[in-house]
Amino acid sequence: MHGRPAPERVGPAPPRRLRRGGGPGSLRRTARRFGFGRALSLALLALLLAIRIWDPAPVEAVRLRTFDAFQVLKPRVPHPAKPVMIVDIDEASLRELGQWPWARTRVAELVSKLTTAGAVVIAFDIVFAEPDRLSPALVADALSQLDEATRTTLRSLPSNDEVLAGAMKASRVILGQTALGHPAPWPDPEPPPQTGIGRLGPDPARFLPSFPGLLRNVPVLEKAALGRGLFTILPERDGIVRRVPMVVRAEGAEVPTLSLEILRILTGGASILMRSDEAGVQSVRLPGFEMQTDPHGQVWVHFTPHDPSRFLSAKDVLAGRFAPEQVANKIVLVGTSAIGLLDNKTTPLERAMPGVEVHAQVLESALTGQVLSSPSYAAAIEILVTVAVAVAIILFAPILGAVPLLLFGTAVAACLAAASWYRYSHSGLLLDATFPLGASFLVYLTLVFTNYFREQVDRSRIRSAFGQYLSPALVEQLAQNPEKLRLGGEERLMTIMFSDVRGFTTISESYKRDPQGLTALMNRFLTPLTNAILDRQGTIDKYMGDAIMAFWNAPLDDPKQEENACAAALDMLRRLKAVNAEREREAAESGQAFIPLDIGIGINTGPCVVGNMGSNLRFDYSVLGDTVNLASRLEGQSKLYGVKVVLGAASAAKVTASFAVLEIDLIRVKGKKEPERVFALLGDADLRGTAEFGRLAETHADMIARYRAGDWDGAEAALEDARELAEGLGISGLYELYAGRIAAFRAEPPPPDWAGVYVALSK
Repeated sequence: MHGRPAPERVGPAPPRRLRRGGGPGSLRRTARRFGFGRALSLALLALLLAIRIWDPAPVEAVRLRTFDAFQVLKPRVPHPAKPVMIVDIDEASLRELGQWPWARTRVAELVSKLTTAGAVVIAFDIVFAEPDRLSPALVADALSQLDEATRTTLRSLPSNDEVLAGAMKASRVILGQTALGHPAPWPDPEPPPQTGIGRLGPDPARFLPSFPGLLRNVPVLEKAALGRGLFTILPERDGIVRRVPMVVRAEGAEVPTLSLEILRILTGGASILMRSDEAGVQSVRLPGFEMQTDPHGQVWVHFTPHDPSRFLSAKDVLAGRFAPEQVANKIVLVGTSAIGLLDNKTTPLERAMPGVEVHAQVLESALTGQVLSSPSYAAAIEILVTVAVAVAIILFAPILGAVPLLLFGTAVAACLAAASWYRYSHSGLLLDATFPLGASFLVYLTLVFTNYFREQVDRSRIRSAFGQYLSPALVEQLAQNPEKLRLGGEERLMTIMFSDVRGFTTISESYKRDPQGLTALMNRFLTPLTNAILDRQGTIDKYMGDAIMAFWNAPLDDPKQEENACAAALDMLRRLKAVNAEREREAAESGQAFIPLDIGIGINTGPCVVGNMGSNLRFDYSVLGDTVNLASRLEGQSKLYGVKVVLGAASAAKVTASFAVLEIDLIRVKGKKEPERVFALLGDADLRGTAEFGRLAETHADMIARYRAGDWDGAEAALEDARELAEGLGISGLYELYAGRIAAFRAEPPPPDWAGVYVALSK
């Protein structure tokens, strides 16, 4: 028999099981392995790259300051041949020859002397925008007292501008022009002469500095000049000159600047070729010569410090007091350093460099091949380096330990800084290392922050787990240093405070049928008292029913522990007074009896042992020592003396100068062999500074001294005076106590060896 054929499957095939490792669960596991910190760092990196492409002012400012630092550390070395000289219309020239502007005939004489001395090119960092007012014809029209013959003779003479134009035609002169923020009409019917500028690549007009107007020289001079160029210098946002434009747009056309026009004349070029791409201008070309520019057609100036030997005073040239070889076969720029003519610029090296010297620096660096450049691809290099370093940090930071990561980061930073410096110092290429370093550091900080945040979450779990069982100070200490979970302690000088509610048993009896009400009452007054301690750097050791034990100078150091403890005690009294006022108002509204709460406080300072005390199974952060026992005893004596706060001698010695403190007794508390000098804390510095308290302190001290000397009459008289002066301070019970003691000693005098010590019979 043959087997029956298998039936054909009808409908869709059953779904296949997902392969292990695929699906949403696998994506979640991958995400967990990658980590939130890495994801956040990648997002930050993307944001930083967008900022770099946008290049806002703060990012650019950091980059420019770095390039400034390079020039300060290694400025350009001046060429010994000094191919560019400056004829300076300086302060001395103005004093000797008169204020500017000078007659154009004097300028013509200057051109002639420089030409005779062999200057290759003479360029003016000055614009002659108006006809010379000292021209003979203009003088003839201005002086009405001239006779007609003289007037006719003057009008027949050539103008001073024509004299200068003649001197220019006999030389190779380039005139300066300046950009204007408004159109300036050309006064001549013939169009002004222009230098031809060709383009290779897209139209760069949107990248070039643009001005609506151009201030030219008078037409007769413009036509006589061999070339014309703008001497306008555009500082950066911070007012520092770092780049000088080679080409700008003015009146809707491209115009060369003075430095570029000088180079054109030197190379014999008829026109200038400007090469550009979609990112902006790349370079300007002349015959056998090309200068790299930034996207806006500007060149970075490679500065030298101000060089006085580059300058010749105009008065010396006019007087012939110079050696011809100083200008022979050199470019001569005519400009000014006179303060009144306002042509000083701030550079990375100088706070006030004459503008004409900036042009000289551009020309000299170009002619000697010591140019700086920051081409358009520099930004791409910086972005690629940023991505490489940041991605390496994102990948390896969670894997490497702290020390290897620190070494890695230091090595990367050193390599980036060294590469940037090397390119600047050896090839004049400006590459920014600050952005890759800054971006990588921010990525690293993000990783550190996420790790810190994760640790804080873990610590918060410890706090929530132990916070309901241990004191907050100990919980925080354990969260920060889990290794401190061990028995033992350390010896410290500490200030201990005990506070207790007086007559609390009577108060408790009134809540016999309302135990919840008693609990609410305890929370109501313990909370403000606790806050007063914590607000002044105290640590709550424990609550013992209605009592509080606290200490200062542990676990954290507190150099003002005694002052903080006293300030906390006074604040506790103020807060308790506010609680009593509120309870009294509530009792009056409900028709119930009001029982005020009152506390006594004892404070003592001395050596203690503080740490984790207890067994291996259960322990508390607490303090032990004789200082603690005495503080407890002092709190118990506050009721006897009728004062709120009792201080031990060591505590009082530290605060007497800043708090209102009175000595109240020499007492031997129960369980102690040595007597302790004890004090009452009455108020803060405001009370201590009053004249009334000063008189009280003096009278009170006199009473104590007479009492211990057995002068009962004198002590009693001083006591009555002190009682009157202490009115309103709440220590009348103290003087009642001493009045009773004096009366008892009158009836039964103390033994001859009595030293004024009171022996306490109770705690």
